Amino acid sequence: MADTVGDFILKRLHEWGVRRIYGYPGDGINGLVGALGRDDTIDFVQTRHEEEAAFMACAHAKWTGEVGVCMATSGPGAIHLLNGLYDAKLDHQPVLAIVGQQARAALGGNYQQEVDLQVLFKDVAKDYVHTCMAPAQARHLIDRGMRIAMAKRLPTALIFPNDVQEADAVEEPAHAHGTVHSGVGFAAPRVVPEQADLTRAAEVLNAGKKVAILAGAGALNAAEELTQAADLLGAGVAKALLGKAVLPDDLPFVTGQMGLLGTEPSDWMMQHCDTLLMIGSRFPYSEFLPKEGRARAVQIDIDPAMESIRYPMEVNLVGDAAATLRALIPHLKARGDSRWREDIEKRVAKWWDGAEDRAHQKADPINPERLFWEASPRLPDNTIIAADSGTAANWFARAIKVRTGMKASLSGTLATMCPGVPYATAAKFCFPERAAVGFVGDGAMQMLGINGLITISKYWREWADPRLVIAVLNNHDLNQVTWELRAMGDSPKVPETQDVPPFNYADFAASLGLNGIRVESPDQIAPAWDEAFAADRPTVIDARTDPDVPTLPPHISMSQAKSYAKALAAGDPDAGGILWQTFKRVTG
Repeated sequence: MADTVGDFILKRLHEWGVRRIYGYPGDGINGLVGALGRDDTIDFVQTRHEEEAAFMACAHAKWTGEVGVCMATSGPGAIHLLNGLYDAKLDHQPVLAIVGQQARAALGGNYQQEVDLQVLFKDVAKDYVHTCMAPAQARHLIDRGMRIAMAKRLPTALIFPNDVQEADAVEEPAHAHGTVHSGVGFAAPRVVPEQADLTRAAEVLNAGKKVAILAGAGALNAAEELTQAADLLGAGVAKALLGKAVLPDDLPFVTGQMGLLGTEPSDWMMQHCDTLLMIGSRFPYSEFLPKEGRARAVQIDIDPAMESIRYPMEVNLVGDAAATLRALIPHLKARGDSRWREDIEKRVAKWWDGAEDRAHQKADPINPERLFWEASPRLPDNTIIAADSGTAANWFARAIKVRTGMKASLSGTLATMCPGVPYATAAKFCFPERAAVGFVGDGAMQMLGINGLITISKYWREWADPRLVIAVLNNHDLNQVTWELRAMGDSPKVPETQDVPPFNYADFAASLGLNGIRVESPDQIAPAWDEAFAADRPTVIDARTDPDVPTLPPHISMSQAKSYAKALAAGDPDAGGILWQTFKRVTG
């Protein structure tokens, strides 16, 4: 049979380097599903839900730097993709969504599952969303959808009516007026600032006596340059959450995370520095940066629209992080006075000593921080780590020591629930020879994670290294929201909105043929991790953690303290445990 548009779509995607599509079938993409059955060059990963597919495509982009591709049917399937696509949009990841639509003749006729997909995707894929109304369009729509996703590092979306998918393909449009003749291929430019701007930036940085660096996801491929610049400037390096893997945490001048989930050394450094260098970060919480006017500042970012958005920068350098630092370093002067760096390193060492003590404080029954602390030294080399939103992100930020070669990420700017399991699962498709770990709260597990375990059970035998560990913080509470109610909402816990139904995640994993471990006491934590990393199949660690252990920010504002006190005074049902755990953490 002649190639259909569906066949051509897969062929063209393969020419662009696509080897995997995450998705879920439906009659709106029957033409594409049929083509997948005839194709042996692109793998189709059947997820349990379209939202999972979009999260996995976003994670694919984060883990590999490639365009992640997801596919869904028309109407409800397309709608389900949105959360994962917004995750990609807000974290600046290249993702292509391919969705079906009703036949062209039916459009505008209030047909079943007819949704205005152009309008639906216009915000999340604002740079490129188009409907293929004729087979001749397919080539340039795919080419532009892929190229724009790569160039702007954002989601794009292509809509294919089902009758177009099944039509005969047109691989080469007629050489005539009104046709488009596009090609395959994208080469990223090397963007470096002008010498005059580099000189001005160096003058600011060289004049500083107390230099602080904040590095984000944009610096992930600039570890060598970042270390060299920090050494020359005698600076400490704090990391935004998406930049957790920028530098390993065993470097003594790396202060750890910034912000609400951050460390005391990072907070101290930002409050006492006289110069700030921000690299590849759009860190949103300005209250954790130096007070305006207290520090001179330089920013490096590939996107000129994001310069000076969080702090008034004296010099804005538009460029790739690694290339810009390489161009900047020859202009930097080595520090003769090391007292600032020494103060930072002492605080970092003290923080990690304190983190170990905090992780071993007693709780009922398990201190959640200890679950992460015990995992950290046991993580195999080059492990890929994902965390869900919620208190799992807090402990991930503070208690996991990332080593050289590891990857780590989560939903940064959208901070949505549910990507933890899909992110970790996508890691195994991208790097089947590496171990992967996902830290997930019980709320996210019940939303989407349980279904994600079914996806894992379907595919794990294909992976060269079967080790994938999902660690569940089973505390029967939507814990992050509960703490936000207390600290910012002047409200005690509201059980009817916050309580999560009991569920045995270990038993459910076992029912799927996975390894399930129930952890109900502190002495079981270390053996559970040892077993998980020795297992011949994916493992779920179901840890019964204490919801009353507070995730205190590095400094507590007066408004937060007042809200906290007011919430407890109003009769929080867990007030006794909260007060005891807070007292232990504050007094150390």
